[in-house]
Amino acid sequence: MKQQWYEQLPLEDITTITSVSGGDVNQAYRVETAQDTYFLLVQSQQPAEFYAAEIAGLNAFERADITAPQVIANGCIEGDAYLLLSYLEEGVTGSQEALGRCVAKLHQVMSPNDQFGFELPYRGSAICFDNQWRTSWHDLFLNQRIKPLVQRIEAEALWSTRDASNFEQVYDIMSQTLKVHKSEPSLLHGDLWAGNYMFLTDGTPALFDPSPLYGDREFDLGATKVFGGFDRDFYTAYDKTYPLKEGATFRIRFYELYLLLVHLVKFGTVYLPAVREKMEGIINE
Repeated sequence: MKQQWYEQLPLEDITTITSVSGGDVNQAYRVETAQDTYFLLVQSQQPAEFYAAEIAGLNAFERADITAPQVIANGCIEGDAYLLLSYLEEGVTGSQEALGRCVAKLHQVMSPNDQFGFELPYRGSAICFDNQWRTSWHDLFLNQRIKPLVQRIEAEALWSTRDASNFEQVYDIMSQTLKVHKSEPSLLHGDLWAGNYMFLTDGTPALFDPSPLYGDREFDLGATKVFGGFDRDFYTAYDKTYPLKEGATFRIRFYELYLLLVHLVKFGTVYLPAVREKMEGIINE
């Protein structure tokens, strides 16, 4: 990072800026000043509004008493968007039971207007989603998440005609299942994989990097299943705190498929075998 860039940050007495892991979307830095330590995210050649949804999600977490980074500042420097957050110090271990209770607590926060969606769209480096308010989860999930993904997949020829045919069967199953499922618009993390939580030095679980929306809580649980990082204690504690409804195990597969479709679009056909396996599992259930 150029010195003239970070000199424009709204911080005094910066001593060091160190590059750290920030996922596949952002450049990320640990910023130390004489007084404190901060976490800095940078998105090259984007407006400050790039981080608007993440900021809204973190603020919603704070209102819900969920441990998460606090928003310090947001802006644009020399054409690059930035988001400055408080720095959370990661510990060595923590309780999966506590994490399960934390996520269940998050999901008990309901939409302020009893609808599904969010006031802001999801904006990523490769994919954007419309979070326009809807009266049903069936409508939002299928029309504002699944259909745009499949349109990208077909436009970029990322799967075969047989895959497309199998997906039509899967789509019908999802549609019929979700039409009769009584969803509630819970506050969701929106991208709840193992890379988006940590345990602090005192063992407290913390969530970060949200892609917020109000939706069916099984959506978040589907994300937890794809890449690991959540064990039986997590799911047991979650279900004790906020019991799942009948049929959840099957419906969660829809959201596992969703996340795999996202990765198929973002990273290519390396994810196609997993997509195929998940579609076949849904069809043959």
